[in-house]
Amino acid sequence: MLRRTEIDPNEPLGESPRVIGHYVGEEPGPLVVAIGGIHGNEPAGVAALEQLFDLLREEPLVNPGFTFRGELLALRGNLEALRLGKRYVDTDLNRIWRPVVRGTDDSYPNVEARELDGMLAAIDNALVDSSVQEIVLLDLHTTTATGGVFAITGDDAPSLSLAAELGVPVVKGMLSGLQGTTLSYFRSGQYDLERPCRAVTFEAGAHTEAESVDRALAATVNLLRSVGCVRTEDVSTHHEETLRAANPGVPPLLELVYVHRLEPDHGFVMRPGYSNFTPVKEGTILGEDHNGPIGAPCSGYVLMPLYQEQGGEGFFIVQRYDSSASY
Repeated sequence: MLRRTEIDPNEPLGESPRVIGHYVGEEPGPLVVAIGGIHGNEPAGVAALEQLFDLLREEPLVNPGFTFRGELLALRGNLEALRLGKRYVDTDLNRIWRPVVRGTDDSYPNVEARELDGMLAAIDNALVDSSVQEIVLLDLHTTTATGGVFAITGDDAPSLSLAAELGVPVVKGMLSGLQGTTLSYFRSGQYDLERPCRAVTFEAGAHTEAESVDRALAATVNLLRSVGCVRTEDVSTHHEETLRAANPGVPPLLELVYVHRLEPDHGFVMRPGYSNFTPVKEGTILGEDHNGPIGAPCSGYVLMPLYQEQGGEGFFIVQRYDSSASY
């Protein structure tokens, strides 16, 4: 029988805005930590995880043979930014993942440091008296642009294989291009030195697309199946169909080749009309800043073009990776 708890060490019992749910199955397996809303203007992941816990409560009632192996901990990320509908309050929460250092008066340097500490405390709490042998992190996001969904992970074979199981294009090389992310924290072993950790970020589509919730839910269910938490026969094929339909014609494996980083007071404006995986040629003008037009430094596919005020990167360029490479 599944057990659902809602415990956050920073909140009184029964009052836990951080923790969407914590299921513990009867059989051993990994701890899957799924996080939505690390950016406050990306609520689709939170909505998907809330729907997933509704499904998990219903599943044993309609499917008496249903079993769950291991544990699933679902968290809301940046609570204050989610309340405000902003990407972040003081600093990008997905660029500061490292052990939190409090001030001498036990205060936090900024809002996001407090939010990070709350998430790490919730994960620590789930591991108390737990016998799980592996931690798997799934970080759910959306983008300001439409078109295409994809997964980001480390370049090691276990992580790439797990990301490929989600059924969407996989982008490698992002760990070297972005520092202080959930991926870099969990893949570097900073969090847990005793248990192996795999981590995947899933981009479910545009902030404003209702389908982004469906895709985030589908990706989470696919991951639970891939790591053995649920059986294949208990997973609807609807989830794979939802993800397959989102990426017609996109290569299955791509590699990051360029990040357009933004300086303070940059004045960057992305030219309209770009979506995730829009193909571009070298020299194509993608935007402007105080210094003038900005051209693509190489050919490839545009990824995550910036169409919002907050953000530290204007756009990314990825290229097809040799699909015959072993990973």
